[in-house]
Amino acid sequence: MAPVSLTKQPLPPHFVLVPLAAHGHFIPMVHLARLLAARGVRVSLAATPLDVARLRGFADQAAHAKLPLELVELPFSPADAGLAPECQSADKLTEDSQLLPFLSAMRALRVPFEAYVRGLAPRPSCIISDWCSPWTAGVARSLGIPRLFFHGPPCFYSLCELNATVHGLREQIAAAGDDQETHVVPGMPVCVKVTKVTAPGFYNAPGFETLRDEAMEAMFTADGAVVNTFLDIEAQLVACYEAALGKPVWTLGPLFLHNRDDKAMALCGISSTTAVDQRAITAWLDEQAAGSVVYVSFGSVVRKLPKELFEVGHGLEDSGKPFLWVVKESEAATPEMQEWLDALEARTAGRGLVVRGWAPQLAILSHGAVGGFVTHCGRNSLLEAIAHGLPVVTWPHFADQFLNERLVVDVLGIGVPIGVTVPVRMLDDESMPVSRVDVVRAVSALMDGSEEAMDRRRKATEYGESARELAWPWRKEALRMRTRHVSQKTSCSLE
Repeated sequence: MAPVSLTKQPLPPHFVLVPLAAHGHFIPMVHLARLLAARGVRVSLAATPLDVARLRGFADQAAHAKLPLELVELPFSPADAGLAPECQSADKLTEDSQLLPFLSAMRALRVPFEAYVRGLAPRPSCIISDWCSPWTAGVARSLGIPRLFFHGPPCFYSLCELNATVHGLREQIAAAGDDQETHVVPGMPVCVKVTKVTAPGFYNAPGFETLRDEAMEAMFTADGAVVNTFLDIEAQLVACYEAALGKPVWTLGPLFLHNRDDKAMALCGISSTTAVDQRAITAWLDEQAAGSVVYVSFGSVVRKLPKELFEVGHGLEDSGKPFLWVVKESEAATPEMQEWLDALEARTAGRGLVVRGWAPQLAILSHGAVGGFVTHCGRNSLLEAIAHGLPVVTWPHFADQFLNERLVVDVLGIGVPIGVTVPVRMLDDESMPVSRVDVVRAVSALMDGSEEAMDRRRKATEYGESARELAWPWRKEALRMRTRHVSQKTSCSLE
């Protein structure tokens, strides 16, 4: 009989992840949670009741795969901030004025979160929290737990944001009288010009100063950063960001490439579409010529008024190019808009498809018929476009999106700007920054056969090939070493 070892096996590292309750922030953290769990790390994902409910199917599938991933529900009462009970995620907000109360109310999560962490024995190896969730810093500090911040935008944006703060550009811009006066961001390896209204910063609007200061302080006191990018497109920028930040920066992106299970992501509760809907979309794309379709989608938060939708639709129609356009259910809710969209589809029958509601974006971007993407320049959409080798029309709206545009247009050389220079309000803007003529011009430039268009397509293809190599065995091993390095630097081990 073989001897029985009485040596106690070391416990696996335990990472607690705290995403911001907003789709664009939340989904990459879900990918990160699964990536870590697949490498033997015990992962606890702490979220509001709404997001936990959305993730039940995802968690059940992780359990079926025997991944050490658990959900932690943090009690949250939007009513305490004067919001409707369902406003537990940014995508549930209906007015721009609700954003500040919502983000301020998120601080209340500290109490139940700290109670949860204090009850753990042993204490977690590490806390990874969203850059926009600075309230986690006090919990980590009081309990002596290493903390990393997760930042979703490209390092190009993050470095601009950091340098604008460190070098006093924020104060210089605030004192400027002309909103369109250009300012050069110091400390950048490339020349970056911004205006007062497109300067880096998530919390630049009046009233958000306290949130901004808290987020910057939490960034400077963190033990390191995890970013959703990859070195093939931002090696120099990552190095500069790490040097300016003065602490380790780990690049683990594109995170979605490590969790391409469409069923798993549909189980996140974000999709209201059915399998029949996806089959219908795929069948329509199958009928189109390779690389001929322009895909149009503006993310989960941007909401366009009817007059803006009319300009987009007429522009796509007048471009003469095949298009697949995603319109939110809330945007298409009125009988008048439904009738107009029906008429548009009838006029463009065979080359135009309007998807009303949620669309399987990764499945669409990976289809060979898609040749370009009209995007709001959200960090996730841009990374998905890059990873699929697609050039883009850039139509930024707010937050990091204007600097994300500069990355893909000026640095990577794969974007056509639609011409927006002023941000819009997040949920209820009445301005009309883009006309159908702008849509025709940009889509035509993106999809035609000019030398410039072919050069953009060539570069996009090369970036896409580099990103997809991350899924190859040897690149997966490099990723494993990076995740192991994260754990070692936070006083734990993946061995």
